[in-house]
Amino acid sequence: MSDLVSGEAVLLEVRVAKLASRGLAIALDVLIQAAALLFLAMILSAAGLVGFDNALQGTVTLVGLVAVLVGYPVTAETLTRGKTVGKAAAGLRVVRVDGGPIRFRHALVRGLAGFFVDFWGVGLLGAVAVIVSLSSRNSQRVGDMLAGTLVIRERIPEQNVAPVYMPPPLANWASTQNVTGLPNDLALAIRQYLGRLHELAPEAAHNLGSRLAAEVSAYLGSPVPPNVPVYAYLSAILAERRTREQARHYQQNHRPQDPQQQQFQQQPRFQYEPATDSQPGASSQSATDSPWQRQPAIDQQQQAQPAADSPSQPQPATDSPSVPDNPFTPPS
Repeated sequence: MSDLVSGEAVLLEVRVAKLASRGLAIALDVLIQAAALLFLAMILSAAGLVGFDNALQGTVTLVGLVAVLVGYPVTAETLTRGKTVGKAAAGLRVVRVDGGPIRFRHALVRGLAGFFVDFWGVGLLGAVAVIVSLSSRNSQRVGDMLAGTLVIRERIPEQNVAPVYMPPPLANWASTQNVTGLPNDLALAIRQYLGRLHELAPEAAHNLGSRLAAEVSAYLGSPVPPNVPVYAYLSAILAERRTREQARHYQQNHRPQDPQQQQFQQQPRFQYEPATDSQPGASSQSATDSPWQRQPAIDQQQQAQPAADSPSQPQPATDSPSVPDNPFTPPS
């Protein structure tokens, strides 16, 4: 497992192809190249029988060698974004060091370096590529280092992942342990151990479990509880670590709102209250008037003040039809 940082500063975990799988892919590609060169030699032999010039045969031979040994991997990796026939059969792919797909320039640098340095030119039939790959952290040969690429595994064998559960007797004890500092590699080893526990011999399972428990105890700074099976101890540690990771992700995705924003959202919305007949100075309006166009009652009182000083005069009653009630004004 290797950690790559993408162009968007995202940490990626990929499985780097090691020497064995890369050797299998290269062997398949070499068989294809050897078959192509054999076919080319047969054509040149037949052409020599019909009277081809030696210079022309030499030129065709040189072009054929370059096309097969350099053009084949460059063309295949460019068109398939990092695969040749051998890599596709072995489940491998060439990617950039940031995890992105390669382009023509990456494939060309890898192909030229493979021809001159890693394999055929001064590579001693692949000895240089093997030595450099073994000394590299990500199993990179010279062509990978020059092009800024690496080979990863696309097909990962299916693994039996054991369900992680919290043993009830260890729940209170696990809640007091600092399991957040447990390394990811150690947690992965514990999960794989629990998944293969039923496949291991009792003695091997006890030895491996004891070694993992000792490493976990060293990171936690507390000894293993007495009379507790190793598998139960490791399962409790993983379950508590998973619970805290889930709680941390939940807090990050559901952050509390700002107090001022919460106070603003809790304030009641403005509601208009229409004037009633009991309010002084309120006058009736027609149903077509908008309630937002009504004047405040204090302005109406100031307009009605001069009329209050003059003597009231009786008004004759009329038989005019009644005006319909204003729908915005509740009935008195």
